[in-house]
Amino acid sequence: MYIYGILNSNASLQLSIPKELLLEESESNGVYTIAYQGISALVRDSEIVDYTHMRKDVLARLLIGHQTVIERIMTAQDTIIPMRLGTIAQDETEVRDILSKGYNLIKEIFERISNKIEIDITATWGDLASIIKEAGEEKEIKEFKEKLLSNPKGITADDQMKIGFMLKNELDRKRDNYVCQIQEALKTVSLDFKAHELMDDKMVVNIAFLIDKDKREGFDKKVEELNAKFNEKLNFRCIGPLPSYSFYTLEIMKLKFEEIDWAKKRLGILDDITNKDELKKAYRRQVLSVHPDRNPENPCAEKEFDEVNRAYKIIADYCVALEQASQQDKILQPFAAVGGGGLQDDPSGKNRNKNSPSGQIFKENAMLVRVRE
Repeated sequence: MYIYGILNSNASLQLSIPKELLLEESESNGVYTIAYQGISALVRDSEIVDYTHMRKDVLARLLIGHQTVIERIMTAQDTIIPMRLGTIAQDETEVRDILSKGYNLIKEIFERISNKIEIDITATWGDLASIIKEAGEEKEIKEFKEKLLSNPKGITADDQMKIGFMLKNELDRKRDNYVCQIQEALKTVSLDFKAHELMDDKMVVNIAFLIDKDKREGFDKKVEELNAKFNEKLNFRCIGPLPSYSFYTLEIMKLKFEEIDWAKKRLGILDDITNKDELKKAYRRQVLSVHPDRNPENPCAEKEFDEVNRAYKIIADYCVALEQASQQDKILQPFAAVGGGGLQDDPSGKNRNKNSPSGQIFKENAMLVRVRE
């Protein structure tokens, strides 16, 4: 079952996605909702597919389909929290489990993104050849080229490489200067921003901005001012309004018991640990004992140091997963008490949720719902 995103309502909803945007045209293209406690997941029936080893062109097609559904819902339903591309659940039960575990986080995000939109700003060099020529006129580069031309031995391959590095550094300096000016101008009319990776050498800026819907006009005006200011130097493109892809995309992380067990042993933790202060103490003890600076004679110190840091991250995620499971119990308890499988129906705890802190804690696999980093 493929999950596109989370809606802030439990209203029933159905739509379809073009077959050409699916992995296989034989797949179901019907998209519908699964509700839970006033929120719902937007899903499509799908086989379990591993997205991590797909070709880039296939991923690009699937990403278009993923975003098409999300943005259609945004247009019709106003607010949606996107899920990471390739998020798949085993069945409807697991979808509800995801909504239950992430409930508090999801409701908190809806409060944060209420009446907010994302606008992506990209800018490319207006004429890259002219920009490179202009960079070549910088004093240091110009003097170096004149020195080479006056050398009777001629210009070597190393000399040409050095000129190339100097030009690249100058272009990077110019790019950084433009980025700084654009960020400074637009952050005055936005709530947050995130810089994304540049797609190629022609791209100067690729930044996502989170803004109030009511401030859209002021934001657009600032972009127009920047376009006029950098006339012919940069070509601007404004993409949006979009859901908060860059700021609040959710992902599901499944922690395997074997990894949790390994991490606990690596940090020297003997019992279940749910207190973050205890975790930090265990981490500090281990990191001090294996730090490469304190063990210069140990050739494995760097590896051991990396292992301790990885173990700390696993247990930190485990602690958050425990918190989410605890919140899940609190949400479910009132409904269980009126006939949904509460303690009065299962006094021994025999059938209690194994992932619940009130039951057997994570003896199988743990699930964490979090904002993508």
